[in-house]
Amino acid sequence: MRLEQLEAFVEISRRGTVSQAADALFVTQPTLTARLKGLERELNAILFVRSGRGMRLTEAGRAFLPYAERTLDAAAAGRRLMSELARGESGHLALGAAPAVSTYVLPRILTRFRRTNPKVALAVRTGHSEEILELVLREQVQIGLGRTLRHPSVEAIPLYEDELVLVVDPEHPFAEAGAVLTEAITDVQLILFDRTSSYHRLTNEFFRGAGAVPRAVMELDNIDAAKKMVEQGLGVALLPHTAVAGELEAGALRAVTLSDTPQLKREIVVFRRRDPGPGSVALEAFMNCLSDLRPALQAAAHRDLAA
Repeated sequence: MRLEQLEAFVEISRRGTVSQAADALFVTQPTLTARLKGLERELNAILFVRSGRGMRLTEAGRAFLPYAERTLDAAAAGRRLMSELARGESGHLALGAAPAVSTYVLPRILTRFRRTNPKVALAVRTGHSEEILELVLREQVQIGLGRTLRHPSVEAIPLYEDELVLVVDPEHPFAEAGAVLTEAITDVQLILFDRTSSYHRLTNEFFRGAGAVPRAVMELDNIDAAKKMVEQGLGVALLPHTAVAGELEAGALRAVTLSDTPQLKREIVVFRRRDPGPGSVALEAFMNCLSDLRPALQAAAHRDLAA
């Protein structure tokens, strides 16, 4: 059966006459009658009792009417959804993000995206950058956010550079100095987080490369735990600026410059398959949102050295 047959049946049941139903559907009476007869043949049932006073539903017609109405409602809902998808007002977007990005940066991005795309359903998966890259490759997420990794099937679009900042508690001797030589790290306890993360490897390689081996190392499983340990005066840590910006502004932590080394940075990128298939308006809207936010994200990822 066709939708126009169901429309003819439902409209006649509402109007009570073929002529009024034909006018409502902008078709001729013979056309509407042909559609109704075709539906009755397909159902092998008489749907109306025809009389000079109009059309009355038969018992079969009354039984079939709710099904016809639900079918038309579902078709209308489907058309509305397709229209919303075409305008980017609806849809589904699956994202992946590395822990530091998902905790400290992604909420700001999604808040901005939600303002103009409130009906888009969002799903977020987290993992280390290598895991996010794999999710993109398997098409389990459409977009990934993490540190720079190379793969021939994936495009890595620069988003911002995350500066790593040496942070101490306000009472630490380094806090008063404001700047120290890298070798001073040999005299303090260094706090690292998540042995499997790239931040852990980057911190280790940085200090070993500078010939500064801390006298003691405390290893934790996440950034928030590392921050709390530093706040309590239990050591110093090299952490992403995006993760400590709030504590620095509130005075709970102090940033210390390593005066004899260049700033240590990591590039955060957007992973996207090079062959993503047909794009969605929601996905392009998210990419546009990232593009608009890029300057603000870049600024937030760095200390204001003039402050």
